[in-house]
Amino acid sequence: MEAQETGGTRVAEGRLLWAPTERSTADARVTRYVEWLAERGLRFGGYEELWRWSVEDVDAFWQSVWDYFGVLGERGDGPVREGTEMPGVRWFPGATVNYARNALRHAAERPDDTALVFANEAGARRRFSYAELAAEVRRVAAGLRALGVGAGDRVVAYIPNIPEATIAFLATATLGAVWSSCSPDFGAPSVIDRFTQIEPTVLIAVDGYRYGGKPYDRRATVARIAESLPTLRATVLVDYLAPGTEEPALTGTTAWAELGAGAPAPEPVAVPFGHPLWVVYSSGTTGLPKPIVHGHGGVVLEHLKALTFHQDVGPGEVFFWFTTTGWMMWNYLTGALLTGATAVLYDGSPAHPHAGALWELAAETGMTFFGTSAPFITACLKEGLEPGREYDLSRVKAIGSTGSPLTPEGFAWVYDHVKPDVLLGSMSGGTDLCTAFVGPSPLLPVRAGVLACPMLGAKVEAYDPEGRPVVNEVGELVITEPMPSMPVFFWNDADGTRYREAYFDVFPGVWRHGDWIKVLPDGGCVIYGRSDSTLNRGGVRMGTSEFYRVVEGFDEVADSLVIDTGRLGQEGRLILFLTPAAGHAVDDDLVRRLRAAIRTELSPRHVPDEIHEVPGVPRTLSGKKLEVPVRKILLGTPVDEAANRDALANPEVLGAYTDAIEQS
Repeated sequence: MEAQETGGTRVAEGRLLWAPTERSTADARVTRYVEWLAERGLRFGGYEELWRWSVEDVDAFWQSVWDYFGVLGERGDGPVREGTEMPGVRWFPGATVNYARNALRHAAERPDDTALVFANEAGARRRFSYAELAAEVRRVAAGLRALGVGAGDRVVAYIPNIPEATIAFLATATLGAVWSSCSPDFGAPSVIDRFTQIEPTVLIAVDGYRYGGKPYDRRATVARIAESLPTLRATVLVDYLAPGTEEPALTGTTAWAELGAGAPAPEPVAVPFGHPLWVVYSSGTTGLPKPIVHGHGGVVLEHLKALTFHQDVGPGEVFFWFTTTGWMMWNYLTGALLTGATAVLYDGSPAHPHAGALWELAAETGMTFFGTSAPFITACLKEGLEPGREYDLSRVKAIGSTGSPLTPEGFAWVYDHVKPDVLLGSMSGGTDLCTAFVGPSPLLPVRAGVLACPMLGAKVEAYDPEGRPVVNEVGELVITEPMPSMPVFFWNDADGTRYREAYFDVFPGVWRHGDWIKVLPDGGCVIYGRSDSTLNRGGVRMGTSEFYRVVEGFDEVADSLVIDTGRLGQEGRLILFLTPAAGHAVDDDLVRRLRAAIRTELSPRHVPDEIHEVPGVPRTLSGKKLEVPVRKILLGTPVDEAANRDALANPEVLGAYTDAIEQS
């Protein structure tokens, strides 16, 4: 392997980094499921055979998930699904279930086991046993019911990743009401755009939060949000930023601590399998975000399956994912409770008070699963961190990465500098299904840059432009059999038009996700980024993730954005925007070395026509790069038409892109 001029080492895609042992295979929770199936006459010779059965005998697979986990609810005598063509499949008609009942079942079975561990960057620490969590959920559910919340009503939250968020969600689900949340770093217009669409009854909010060592008072923002929601009956305020101080509370609010005082605790409401559980939002950058609705039953089955069979999570495990309440990974993190594991909640900056703060938290809490994002792993790599040397990570068995493709170098860094005997699971999925559908398996090896497999029940394929499946070629990522956590509908989309246009407009009856994927002959998968932001140079298509791997491999580059301005039948410019790392600049020497690396490692056709320095890469509130909106801006669309500033984490950097082009 040759070293780059920057000193970083290139890692061959597909290089073997970890392989399951006989012992690890025997101990894996998915192996117990396979043994359970064998007792019922279903025998499989390995993961590929098991997956093939799960997507070819769809009804039998999902019925087995219900039965294996003993889902609490009334199964009824209806079929697993009505209809087979997407969209329009109705899962488990006649069945009733409740998410909160299933998440809190462990309070009766193992009341003293730890359900939640909470930490924040300011040093706060809290712990809830399953019994204590269940008691708090009952109290808050009683309080919400006293405020008039019933089945189908919407409860919204402007709250960080703290125990009160988990408790409020479970209390909402207990009542059969519908949950939706935003992180308090969202600006008021962005929150209002989301919440007004679903006409909430109750708003739960914090007075403020801390990030990077700084306090942020959000009381004025909470008041503005509440004033913009005419359907609200009450606002509940959590005293979080400065608990116990003399700071004046917002007028007309109910204190969190007062909810449910003396009121009888309600029993979980049995709701139909597809009854709305929560509303999550697309990270759209123009127009109103799409309000995506998932159902109780579909989420219970999907999260039990994904967490248990693919990430080996269950009782005794300590599961963490760095997330906010505005990202679907918060919903996924909460799913750890369904398995009986401990969920670790963290609020604050991942780099405060130092770059190793989350690894230190892993050691302190005895995490067995450390979940994060690809950019976080890349940042650790560039910082030269060695968490395995600096912290006791002896209990960590698995590491998860999602949000964007993890480079082969990121894979290798985990094994070289975190732990050599860990299961690294890079995952790809989305808010749309609130899960991953390509990811790891404890039964399969880990190879650099490769996602191990399509996950059970997910018939993931690569399609060519004519809608034909291809192997070992890059194609559109599609899902060709339905999954129960697909949206039950979009809010305010009575005839399903927006839903169909979102996923089924290109290949009728087939879910088109919008990513480029290569399915390898052995079932492994490589994700190449969004298919609507492809780099097409002289007929050679390339996903942006390949480009970023080369460019961001340079120590001098903190972040980058590449845009191809070409249109159908007309080649445009390939423009690279760079944000330099601290202490560096985009000078002639860096530009020369970047061009040489791109020419050698990608192709001469993909050497940028222009390279510009910018103060930052615009990102959505969930951290995704704004490739398509910036492309529109470069093609002449006014900035405020191409991107909704309120939907961005850093809208102030947008102007730098038009300025850079105008000055070139």
